[in-house]
Amino acid sequence: MDKQTLLQELRRDGELVTKRLEHWARQTPERTCFYYGEDNIALSFAEFNRLSDQIAGNLAAAGITKGMHVSVFMRNQLITALAMFGIWKAGAVFCPVNFGLTGRLLAYQIGDTRPALLIAERALVPMLDEIADQMDSVRDLVVYDAPTGAHDHVEGGARFAGALPERPWEELLRPAQKPAIQLEYDDRANIIYTSGTTGPAKGVVQSHRWMNQYTFLFRQLLDQDDVVYNDLPLYHVGGAVYNVVRAVWAGCASACWDRFSPNQFWQRIATSNATSAVLVDTMISWLAKADPLPTDRNNTLNKVHMQPLPDRHVEISQRFGFDYVTAGFGQTESGMSCFTIIEETDDSNGTPPAFLRGLGRTEIRARAARYGVPVLPVERAGTVGKGHMGLPSVFVEAAILDERDRECAAGEPGQLAFRSRLPSLLLHEYLGKPEATAKAFRNLWFHTGDSARRNSDGTYNFVDRMGDRIRVRGENISSFHIEDMINQCPGVGMTAAFAVPAEDGDEDDVVVFVAVRDGQTLSEQLVLEWSEQNMPKFMRPRYVRVVEDLPRTLTQKVEKFKLKKRILEELGRG
Repeated sequence: MDKQTLLQELRRDGELVTKRLEHWARQTPERTCFYYGEDNIALSFAEFNRLSDQIAGNLAAAGITKGMHVSVFMRNQLITALAMFGIWKAGAVFCPVNFGLTGRLLAYQIGDTRPALLIAERALVPMLDEIADQMDSVRDLVVYDAPTGAHDHVEGGARFAGALPERPWEELLRPAQKPAIQLEYDDRANIIYTSGTTGPAKGVVQSHRWMNQYTFLFRQLLDQDDVVYNDLPLYHVGGAVYNVVRAVWAGCASACWDRFSPNQFWQRIATSNATSAVLVDTMISWLAKADPLPTDRNNTLNKVHMQPLPDRHVEISQRFGFDYVTAGFGQTESGMSCFTIIEETDDSNGTPPAFLRGLGRTEIRARAARYGVPVLPVERAGTVGKGHMGLPSVFVEAAILDERDRECAAGEPGQLAFRSRLPSLLLHEYLGKPEATAKAFRNLWFHTGDSARRNSDGTYNFVDRMGDRIRVRGENISSFHIEDMINQCPGVGMTAAFAVPAEDGDEDDVVVFVAVRDGQTLSEQLVLEWSEQNMPKFMRPRYVRVVEDLPRTLTQKVEKFKLKKRILEELGRG
């Protein structure tokens, strides 16, 4: 697709999700836009649009102008989503804050973002009290108090102890005229922080077009009869943009809960008639543990994004009737830059007709073909496994680069890099970090920090985070591969592998932390003995630690830096 045609396609449904919300509020005003499962609240497109207009107007009245930063520190997904759209309509920048942060980490993010206004929920105010003297940029604090009977109501919650006076959330909902802000595709929309699993988090500055690119290929699989399920936090792109923004752009409902629940997952799908969801690796594991039932396929969930793609994707999809699994390479910085669709079922073992909603197979194949998205047919679904990312999206050029930015040969691992085919498709910058930004964009490529390889057929496979590569006995080892091996050991539920400096020389020692599978027992000695019998010598761990669970972000990424600090302190090297 040439660049002019690509630009026309990108603009076909508008460049701004705020305008798309207004479109659906006119076209289908009574259709559900946002369902909040925690409190059984449904807002139509007209109502969601009206409320976000009022928030924008009241933000403007409070002095928020185009380009200002507004932070949202909140679990409640309904209030967060309304605030997010109101912030965009005011021309401001949505800056969500991880609600698990406290103390120094919370102060770092707020200090780094420097918001003019901060919206928080009552239960999190004590966290702000701890850093009140480090919030010098914040001139307005808005606090949401959940009403009596709401799942997150706080009886007699403490008020903010700092000098900054509180304003109630209701003030942002007063009748107000939406400000006449002229937004453009390249205006800043969000500052989303990386997970910080391997070091300090960086604020990724994204444009409105970034959101268009990130959701574009996914929303081609949706029509207005779809319902997008979300239990990912809205301080990351997966929840806020991939799920909520994608649904608004497509004109269908999103159904949101504040967190994942393995016990309630299928009831939520039934309640909302959800057709699309994201399942990360630990979610898949939890769902698969349940005893199989003959009714497992009797659900509406027919399009699932698995991140990362597991080896068992066919088995899981056919058990639960997932007709399509999507996979690829998604990143806070580069959006969805590789993409593939896998047909996991056929009419004989897919979603039963009584539960089927959304586009048919013929239309999905046609839309995929229009944008060069590979669709792996059901008879070949089992030929791809963990790490498969498909082809680069129509919006980017991709390459695998060595340490001198030379392109690697097919099959040779290197750093995955992208070039944007149109302006503002990738991040603007890392907030306040010009050196990190320049390093990431060196030699006219955006360097993802991830290792991958290009296959002979042009598809790409994920190898590892570059920072997770380990060098032992002259061999470069992927922590991905070590984890994959150790996960085969009886009794192991999940593994985190990483390097620590070897006691002698300049290479590494391998460390693995393993979480015990439910109902089983495990010892460090057993893991060491198993690795001696089943793994090459250079891959075997030097140190093994058995734990009940691994520390993770709410998007289920293992926080290896915490484990690394723990083992180094234990070894007297902290």
